[in-house]
Amino acid sequence: MHRTIEPAIHYWGTPVVLISSLNEDGSANLAPMSSAWWLGWSCMLGLDASSQTLLNLQRQRECVLNLASAANAEAVNRLALCTGTPQLPPHKQWLGYRHVADKFGEAGLSAQPSEQVAPPRVRECQVQLEAQVVDIRPFGTQDPRLPIASCMVELRLLRAHVDETILQPGPQSERIAPAKWLPLLMKFRGLYSGEREALPSRLAQGPEERYAPWKQRPAS
Repeated sequence: MHRTIEPAIHYWGTPVVLISSLNEDGSANLAPMSSAWWLGWSCMLGLDASSQTLLNLQRQRECVLNLASAANAEAVNRLALCTGTPQLPPHKQWLGYRHVADKFGEAGLSAQPSEQVAPPRVRECQVQLEAQVVDIRPFGTQDPRLPIASCMVELRLLRAHVDETILQPGPQSERIAPAKWLPLLMKFRGLYSGEREALPSRLAQGPEERYAPWKQRPAS
């Protein structure tokens, strides 16, 4: 039996990505996100239009997509309510964010030089995808239930770095062994690996309805 519902968010289970980019002063920014999908050697991201990551991508036009695994869950949690933007927009103040300049230090992660882009890779991530911006456009402008201005970012992947422990052996060594790759997933603000919760998510501490102000408006 199906029941019609109106969830506050539609995060059905997508991989957590740590996006590394360069700030205007040349320092590295690192931001967790989970609105990403891939097709061929292209990737589409959905980002908060006020985020430091989007500002960096608009200016620098390149980044690294560091795919988090279950082993990176604690680092992701440390970054969950942090922003690289010095002046917090009202919605991030409401959600409990705070400004952090050194995201790598906050997460306890190590920067590793990239080969074709300026932003660094995250050494601890088993998958690191160097990428170049193709296009940035507004997203969801016709959606009355999208509470904040958002953008979609199309990327072209330039280089893929993968830990040897999750590759297939022998002649298939450029292919991923699916059983060995355990991506960290965001499911409705929870952090999961497979069926199990990786650890309690800091992002999920507040009520989910904070992400859906339209649910709090009085009926007309």
